[in-house]
Amino acid sequence: MTRIPAQERRAALIGAALRVVSRNGIAQATTRAIVAEAGMSLASFHYAFDSRDELMDELISTVIENTRRAIMPEDLADGALVDVIEAGVVRYFEHLKADPEHEQAMLELTQYALRSPERHPLAQAQYRRYVELAEQSLEIAAERSGAVWHVPVAQVARVLVAFTDGLTLTWLVDRDDAASLAVAHAAADALSRMADPR
Repeated sequence: MTRIPAQERRAALIGAALRVVSRNGIAQATTRAIVAEAGMSLASFHYAFDSRDELMDELISTVIENTRRAIMPEDLADGALVDVIEAGVVRYFEHLKADPEHEQAMLELTQYALRSPERHPLAQAQYRRYVELAEQSLEIAAERSGAVWHVPVAQVARVLVAFTDGLTLTWLVDRDDAASLAVAHAAADALSRMADPR
């Protein structure tokens, strides 16, 4: 039997957890269900992760990193701040459309974490990472467009997260692409008003 390296085992379990959470919800994403989805044994799980909560935390990190790569590619273009922000929100939207199950799983994880005090820090960590990612993207947008934020960028980042949360949930419900693109335009317009030309 071929021995799977620890990193590959962890990646396979994270992928399996995402599929199970997306398909069946967090309540059904037991350790047994996840290892069955991955085609592994329970011993393999405990070799890779100390607990299910550690796996869920890693799942959140993985999905957020995938989102970061989608919205901040290497070949970002310069332009007016409103256009750079809108392009970023549209890239996020295209990422959402390409794999809606990812975001559905993230919403499920948030609700799971909010239901009990001991798991609440998981939701806080998830949104802290969202805000950090939004802040990084807004700093890059300002740099690319030659703008300066007159509102603290951390505050602007929270507004951006609120916009993308709303866009995500409404699109998952109605799958109305045109309405979501209108939200992307409105978000870019509102956010760009929080900055001035350099």
